[in-house]
Amino acid sequence: MRLYRPVGLAELLLIYRSGMRRFPPRLPEQPIFYPVLNEPYARQISRDWNATSPQGAGYVTAFDVEDAHAASFEVQQVGARMHQELWVPAEALDVFNNHIQGRIRVTAADFGPSFVGHVPTAFSLRGKDARAQFGALRDIHGYNGMDFHGEVTANHEAVFAHFPYWEQVVASDTAEDRNLLAAIRKVWMKAFPELPLGLQPGY
Repeated sequence: MRLYRPVGLAELLLIYRSGMRRFPPRLPEQPIFYPVLNEPYARQISRDWNATSPQGAGYVTAFDVEDAHAASFEVQQVGARMHQELWVPAEALDVFNNHIQGRIRVTAADFGPSFVGHVPTAFSLRGKDARAQFGALRDIHGYNGMDFHGEVTANHEAVFAHFPYWEQVVASDTAEDRNLLAAIRKVWMKAFPELPLGLQPGY
């Protein structure tokens, strides 16, 4: 079964730290894990809820679960026909994660004006918000390829989370910015070939 899960920045980073294979445990006040059954509903939550939150970011993740295991949970319709969710009790999430096939992918992202992103604590991106990080990478790319490679790999969490933002919001349609995005992708593909960078629409 193909399922979708709209998440904010904090949850995306936790998924990333699992190698894009597991969703994090629910908090005590969250008794249900509820992925949704279609991408338009996930996009609606991402755009209208997550992107307007204080974090200002919504990411849509897509993943496949073994049919037999998914069938053991109830589908709930919580609004219009498209508003269908699979309700997984929090205590069942660990086993549910074990039945995810392949990796979790990011298929879409939405950003609000309050988006700051993941602020690194080390190297040249230290203390910078997502927009300023792109400018810093542009500067580094312009003068030192080795430092650029080191910055992308050292701050890979920020690069992973912010790449859709850089593509959609920050980068201008100039050769310099297009080349910078391509250079980031090139470093990423060599350093983390098992983890796709950026959006994977149509997954």
